[in-house]
Amino acid sequence: MDPLTLSLLVPPVSGVACLLAWNSPAWRKFCGVAGMAALLASALWLMADVSANGIRVLAVGNWPAPFGIVMVADLTAAIMVLVTAITGLAVAVYSLAEIDEGREKHGYFAFLHFMLFGVCGAFLTGDIFNMFVWFEVMLISSFVLMALGGERPQLEGAVKYVVLNLISSAFFLAACGILYAKLGTLNLADLAVRARELADPALLTVTASLFLVAFGLKAGIFPLYFWLPASYHTPPVAVSAVFAGLLTKVGVYALIRVFTLVFDQDIGFTHSLLLVLAGLTMVTGVLGAVVQYDFRRLLSFHIISQIGYMILGLALFTPLALAGAVFYIFHHIIVKANLFLISGVAHKLGGTFDLKKLGGLYRSAPLVAILFFIPAMSLGGIPPLSGFFAKFAVVKASLAGDSVHGTAAAFLAAVALAVGLLTLFSMTKIWAEAFWKKAPSDSPPPRRMAAREAALLLGPIAGLAAITLAIGFAPEFFFSFAERAAGQLLDPREYIRAVTGEAP
Repeated sequence: MDPLTLSLLVPPVSGVACLLAWNSPAWRKFCGVAGMAALLASALWLMADVSANGIRVLAVGNWPAPFGIVMVADLTAAIMVLVTAITGLAVAVYSLAEIDEGREKHGYFAFLHFMLFGVCGAFLTGDIFNMFVWFEVMLISSFVLMALGGERPQLEGAVKYVVLNLISSAFFLAACGILYAKLGTLNLADLAVRARELADPALLTVTASLFLVAFGLKAGIFPLYFWLPASYHTPPVAVSAVFAGLLTKVGVYALIRVFTLVFDQDIGFTHSLLLVLAGLTMVTGVLGAVVQYDFRRLLSFHIISQIGYMILGLALFTPLALAGAVFYIFHHIIVKANLFLISGVAHKLGGTFDLKKLGGLYRSAPLVAILFFIPAMSLGGIPPLSGFFAKFAVVKASLAGDSVHGTAAAFLAAVALAVGLLTLFSMTKIWAEAFWKKAPSDSPPPRRMAAREAALLLGPIAGLAAITLAIGFAPEFFFSFAERAAGQLLDPREYIRAVTGEAP
């Protein structure tokens, strides 16, 4: 079996195994973690295979494109599947100590696998309608995970989450219908060819705007982000972490895929619009974070601001900018998931997510403080951590002067630097409030974790922090993959040839 097929089969098989172990808690936990480990192994194999041998294509039922369903793994998709597996394994291990017996018994691990099934499918699909189907698989599973437990804040957050995502799905489906009516196909490679042969691209530009709304809602870009900080802080921390790390990045990936492969005929309009939205997303997200004192809500607003950097890389539409966007996504998924996991440990130790009521964790839990410091400073862009190189690549691309946006790109570079400073301020605020200052006099004494609980909670956090350090200390190695991925995105001939078998 090839690694592409295996990467798609492991999550649903693991999810079904978790469901079959309904009455065996130990087997449920084993299937939950072992399934994630198997997904990581298949993702590493897929990454190695694509890196060495080029784009891989799976024609389902041996029906050739554009008539059949095809799954495609280029470097961008392989990178996304790999970081999905890393995050999934970290969250699964963390969940062993964090998810209560009731949620676990009612399908937590099963739906976690089904959600990652949708995520991996969205990354690997070669058909835009099937991307819609994978989004719905992801949406249904994520809604169950968010509502599982039935607590009132969860249900309130879940309703906001699902309603806005259903609106996004409606825009997505309408855009697919218009695109099919105009071009007669929904295969991405075939769309890329036919869109370039279209005499009048005006309707394509309108359709691109619909896709921008659909994917922008899922990515949380300005002004479509309001659902995110209202919902991501409501479920258990493990669920928040996997949502924060992965779900918005599926929207960003979809934007990158369609606005490099299909909608690149009128970049003077589409990518200028993306440039404006990137700047507004960065600014509004970081300003929302600055005023927050709830640990997870603050981190939720930072998801929004960091999405702006990724969209900026797409909007600039140069090799360095797109490489920076791909590198930024990989870095951010690891760092953001880790920060949410750390917020859960801080809650266990201090009994609250309110930063004003926390304090003294540096003294009572120095290891937790160190593990927070690494991703926090990376998010703030402090060298030599991964966030510095991600921001550096995007800012350098903005100042290079080779994009179609001219001085506007240079202005966005200044905005990106200012947002980076405010991000660092927010991270130091968490450090000062939760870790450095003395605990308030009316707060309970810090809780002590048992050895097994500490290992299950801190082990995944330490692993993700180690990846952050590895990216920071060997940026050339990781950035080389991002550059190759950007090359494939900007020159889609290899992608089209792999899928259709014909040179465009």
